[in-house]
Amino acid sequence: MDPLLYLAGLVVMFLLWIKVKGLDYVIVHQRWIFVCLFLLPLSVLFDIYYYVRVWLIFKMCSAPKLHDQRVRDIQRQVREWKKDGSKNYMCTGRPGWLTVSLRVGKYKKTHKNIMINMMDILEVDTKRQVVRVEPLANMGQVTALLTSIGWTLPVLPELDDLTVGGLVMGTGIESSSHIYGLFQHICVAFELVLADGSLVRCTEEENPDLFHAVPWSCGTLGFLVAAEIKIVPAKPWVKLSYEPVRGLENICKRFTEASENKQNTFVEGLQYSRDSAVIMTGTMTDHAEPDQINRIGLHFKPWFFKHVEGYLKGDNAGVEYIPLRQYYHRHTRSIFWELQDIIPFGNNPIFRWLFGWMVPPKISLLKLTQGETIRRLYEQHHVVQDMLVPMKNLQAAITRFHQDIDVYPLWLCPFLLPAGRGMVHPKGQETELYVDIGAYGEPRVKHFEAKASTRQLEKFVRDVHGFQMLYADVYMDREEFWEMFDGRLYHRLREELGCKEAFPEVYDKICKSARH
Repeated sequence: MDPLLYLAGLVVMFLLWIKVKGLDYVIVHQRWIFVCLFLLPLSVLFDIYYYVRVWLIFKMCSAPKLHDQRVRDIQRQVREWKKDGSKNYMCTGRPGWLTVSLRVGKYKKTHKNIMINMMDILEVDTKRQVVRVEPLANMGQVTALLTSIGWTLPVLPELDDLTVGGLVMGTGIESSSHIYGLFQHICVAFELVLADGSLVRCTEEENPDLFHAVPWSCGTLGFLVAAEIKIVPAKPWVKLSYEPVRGLENICKRFTEASENKQNTFVEGLQYSRDSAVIMTGTMTDHAEPDQINRIGLHFKPWFFKHVEGYLKGDNAGVEYIPLRQYYHRHTRSIFWELQDIIPFGNNPIFRWLFGWMVPPKISLLKLTQGETIRRLYEQHHVVQDMLVPMKNLQAAITRFHQDIDVYPLWLCPFLLPAGRGMVHPKGQETELYVDIGAYGEPRVKHFEAKASTRQLEKFVRDVHGFQMLYADVYMDREEFWEMFDGRLYHRLREELGCKEAFPEVYDKICKSARH
């Protein structure tokens, strides 16, 4: 009984402290307390609920029947909006805090919310080598199911909570993208409910213009209700090689060589300073050397980016065998390296052993509880950006990142960008090798100012015919935005499909200068 009384006393004292200091003070200055005591347990409950639900639905084969019913309900909502006079734009009714994007979508309060509760894996067709999924199915669900039956997505973006809808309407990338391209390039069909309430399917052969215009459109051409995505046979292990590299010119040279080598199934770089990086190359394999196995996904293991940094500090190369699914989600536990700013001691061995099984907190819950003060602090003193630039401009791009924001580590991920007619394609008519430079953290330059510094990066990216991922804060004006992205097909389809009265233009939906 004594321990329970002691615990109750601590809880009472903690609640009194919160009352004296104020909840806002605690959340801003001691956020790790709130995260560890409340958000981590809540995140575990979230995960248990979704995994049990998905497993039950798939095992009972009820998802396809429910899917058709849900599609009809979405069509009904859209037709009712039209019948009521189409007074406001439409958007999905999913709360803004549930998305992985750090942006707060204020348009949800003024637009007509169409409820889309579609989070199931509908079918795995191993003969056609496709999986058919609903838009809110996430990467954690997809990998858990596919790897258990010996299949995987060719491009499987990193974080568990990324949804198919977000990856289709926005974009997605992974360390296999130097072979397969972006997430949109492994999709073979989209099913959408359009502004008039009709259901349409689009592929390369059927409604091809819409098929090419949907990626990067951010839900401004219609409501995605299903996607068919390529799958490939999976092997249980990834043989991963670590190579520390010094000197910026040498880093760019080695990274380009590794990215051009199609024998590498996976290629990734973590850059820890302007002149030091670790380049990782991997292949899937059926067998692993027992003494070189590293199950990096176990809760007590060091965060992956810290583990990789050990090769740089020791200045030695290495090879490990990692279980496939754990490799795919290698940055999930630490949300790349963002969690070190939220739980500073999160990589401490004691914390990992005792509480690592609850990590990470759900990004959606972090957004829901961050409050206006933290949101403003993050906006002004924190960078979360992914810039996609041609591989030939990698050295100049890293130099620019170093001068404008000085954030490390940087995530380097190569990808093939095929010629096309959608919003994102190379300048010429041939496939080109690009690289995603991901910067996540607190800038260390004294002159950093969120808007001005990001606009400098955006200008550089436009000048080299690169692109900015649209989940992050975008500061371009309308003219600059459509200089970066090819809007010809997009604007034509918005006119033809009656989207101008139904959905905001993508620029008005995501750019800071257009939002209120």
